[in-house]
Amino acid sequence: MTPSWRKPFGVLAILALIVIWSVLIASLSGTVGGWAWPLQLAFYVFTGIVWIAPLKPVLRWMEAGSRVE
Repeated sequence: MTPSWRKPFGVLAILALIVIWSVLIASLSGTVGGWAWPLQLAFYVFTGIVWIAPLKPVLRWMEAGSRVE
């Protein structure tokens, strides 16, 4: 059995997603910093959870190799 290239590529894609998302959210810190603290809390909790959503199709593709639909 030959090793699949999907898992290493998927790991790199996930790491790229994390880096891009972090840079995007950090670039908004100047704007968000001027908000009241409850709004800041809501924003950072929301954005801290939302980045997980795109992982499900990537993980499914890595494991099954099926097309993501």
